[in-house]
Amino acid sequence: SNCPHLVSLNILKSKGKCKEMRTVHCDLIVDNLTELMEFVLLGFADMPHLQWFLFGLFLITYIIILMSNGTIFLIIKMDPALQSPMYFFLANFSFLEICYVSATLPRMLMNLGTQRRRISVVACATQMCFALIFGGTECLLLAVMAYDLYMAICNPLHYPLFMNNRVCILLATGSWTIGIPVMIGRTYQIFSLPFCRSKQINHFFCDIPPILKLACGDTFVNEMLVYTVAVLFVMVPFLLILGSYSKIVSIILKLPSGTSRGKAFSTCSSHLMVVMLFFGSGIIAYLRPNSRHSEETDKVLSLFYAILTPMLNPLIYSLRNKDAIMALRKLLWKKKVLKMRL
Repeated sequence: SNCPHLVSLNILKSKGKCKEMRTVHCDLIVDNLTELMEFVLLGFADMPHLQWFLFGLFLITYIIILMSNGTIFLIIKMDPALQSPMYFFLANFSFLEICYVSATLPRMLMNLGTQRRRISVVACATQMCFALIFGGTECLLLAVMAYDLYMAICNPLHYPLFMNNRVCILLATGSWTIGIPVMIGRTYQIFSLPFCRSKQINHFFCDIPPILKLACGDTFVNEMLVYTVAVLFVMVPFLLILGSYSKIVSIILKLPSGTSRGKAFSTCSSHLMVVMLFFGSGIIAYLRPNSRHSEETDKVLSLFYAILTPMLNPLIYSLRNKDAIMALRKLLWKKKVLKMRL
């Protein structure tokens, strides 16, 4: 105490300690805030030895989806022989599949490639919103395509009148836009919930069931809203499709010629295969009781309706459609001729 130099040194040391403590305290606060603002998409973290194999597999799948659906969209737009309501809706459907898979797969590829599985709350909400919008649009568009088949087979004489260009555009526009406000509101409501449990999402994208499991308090109202939206955008279109097909089958069975019956069934079978694959996995994922929800089962089902169906759709439609195959051959022939000229 008799030495002023020692006193000043002690004061400086104590100030340094305070500054150090404040820095540590601030770092902790920042880390906590970062954790609150981020989720962790576990994806396939339980299979560390397969990360690069899965990255390659899903990358090839994504390229196939983009190229095959893009090709169908292109040939329908370019070929005058395919300017009919059925192909108009098929072009919309192919473009929709590209949008739908692009809402989930790029993020999953990035997580597999970088092993950085963190996703911000805003990015997670955005991904969920787009996935819900495109999924709801797909349900409605499949119902519209079933109605188009119903009109073509059950009312062939009135088909050009009822399914004119204006009606087709209105039906397609309605399919794309009806679900937007509902899905935005649904996403906002889910992410307004407080999240106080683990921030780890046992899924490869931000889907409703795994996000609700992380919410605090009673989520009964939100779960009921999930079922309500699923009934409106999944069950109602599915029942409309079943109603259309019941009429279609009854008309087909009354056709006198076996050849005509076979051609009519062939026209419907491609659409029916897509419907069963997409709606089957979607209904099991969203409409089964919450007590029976298994995280691993949810992931497998999500792979069906979010990745496998968009990959199989072009194969199902093109391989069973002679007009689409002919249009593709024309396009490839034109490219070959252009290359020869160059």
